Amino acid sequence: MNSYLLFKSLHLIAVVAWMAGLLYLPRIFVYHVENKEKKEATDIFEVMERRLFYYIMRPAMIFTWVFGIILIHLNGIEIFSQLWMQIKIVLVILLSVYNDYLGRCFAALKNSTNTKSAKFFRIINEIPTVILIIVVFLVIFKPI
Repeated sequence: MNSYLLFKSLHLIAVVAWMAGLLYLPRIFVYHVENKEKKEATDIFEVMERRLFYYIMRPAMIFTWVFGIILIHLNGIEIFSQLWMQIKIVLVILLSVYNDYLGRCFAALKNSTNTKSAKFFRIINEIPTVILIIVVFLVIFKPI
């Protein structure tokens, strides 16, 4: 079996799982904020948020990085001389920071210290989509 294709497949699976979480968690935050007066509903949202963040997003992010680093190793460190890869790495770092920010938002909602509106969460929900589109085009076309 070709180890490069194996790790590339595992990397893509991890990316898909991570992106699903990055796209879904802010949507749950919207519902959480919109129902903040309903204790029963917010309790359910907190369970959903915790499970999504800790059992799907965080492991998927870690596996994305691990398999990505393995792919870099298999390709050779020279791949960093290509501008598309440099931009991709910066964007993946931004997604990792965004992931951490969502974790802080989750904590604020859980502790009832959230000051963000449902509209705010709707807007930031678009960040991973834009980054995903750019990364896919960079990786497929390697334009620069």
